Amino acid sequence: MKLLTAELRAQLPELYETEGVPTEEKQVYAKFFFPAGNWTWFVTEGSERDGDFIFFGYVIGLEKEWGYFSLRELENISINGLEVERDLYFKTGPFKEVIKTFRMERS
Repeated sequence: MKLLTAELRAQLPELYETEGVPTEEKQVYAKFFFPAGNWTWFVTEGSERDGDFIFFGYVIGLEKEWGYFSLRELENISINGLEVERDLYFKTGPFKEVIKTFRMERS
C-alpha cells in the first residue's frame, strides 16, 4: 500500500505551517496504523527533507504524544509480513473530533 499519495502530499501543510493553530483545531489529514498493534499516527503536517518525507502529528504507541516521524520509518516497519497501513476510510477533520472518534471506536 502506498502510504503517501500525491493527493495527500498536496493537501498537507508544510512543516511548522500550523504552529499557531490551537492543538484541538489542527486538521488531521491522514491516519496510519499498524494492524497487529496499538500504534497509530495522525498526520497534521509534512515536508520533503533530505530524501525522505517528514510528518508531524499525534502518535499513539508506547506513549501518546505529538512529534515527528518519517515516511521511510513507517515503510520499514514489517513484522511477520504485516506493515503499516493508511486508513482508506479516514476523513480529514479537526484533531478534537478525530481523537474523539478514535477513542469511541476503541471503547
